[in-house]
Amino acid sequence: MTGQKRTAGYLVGVVALMASLSFAAVPFYDWFCRVTGFGGTTGVADAAPDTILEQTVVVKFDASLERGMPWTFRPVQREMTVRIGENALAFYEAYNPTDRVVAGTASYNVTPDAAGGYFSKIACFCFTEQVLQPGERVEMPVSFFVDPEMVKDPEGQFVKEITLSYTFYETPLPEEQAALAAPAGETVN
Repeated sequence: MTGQKRTAGYLVGVVALMASLSFAAVPFYDWFCRVTGFGGTTGVADAAPDTILEQTVVVKFDASLERGMPWTFRPVQREMTVRIGENALAFYEAYNPTDRVVAGTASYNVTPDAAGGYFSKIACFCFTEQVLQPGERVEMPVSFFVDPEMVKDPEGQFVKEITLSYTFYETPLPEEQAALAAPAGETVN
C-alpha cells in the first residue's frame, strides 16, 4: 500500500508541476520574444542611441484589422528610408465610420524576424487602447529607431528592408468591461 501511495503522490506532484509550468509558459515566451526579438517582436526604448550610422534601411508600413473591427486603418506613408540609429516618426490613420464609440488595441510585429530585436519603439499608439467617437478620424504616431547593433549581427547585417505591421482588434469599452465583470443579476452604475 505504501508504494501505491508514494506513486500517487509522485503523480500528483508531476501534474502540479506541469500545470504550473503551463501557466509560466506564456509570460516566459513573452519575455523571451521581447529580449531576443524572436518572431518579429519589437523592443521598447526610452530614447534613440547616440550613434547614427550612414547606412540606411527602408521601413515599410502595413495595417490590417481583425475581422469585425469596424474602423478603417492605414499607414499615412507606405515607406520611409531611415539611417540606422536615427529616431524616426511615422503616422497611421484610423477612422470610425460607425454611429457608436469603438475602442481598439493594436498588436504589432516586424519582418524579417532578424530585425525584430533591433527595431525599437520610443512612443507608439499601440502601447495603449485607442477610443474613437462616431465619425472620428485620428492620426496616431509611432516613434522608432533601428539599433546600430543590427549591422554587427550575422543575419541582421543583410537586412535592407523592414516591414512594421499593425493589426487593430476591437476591445470592450470600460463600461462594457464592468458589465462583463459584474455577477449575474447585478447592474453596474
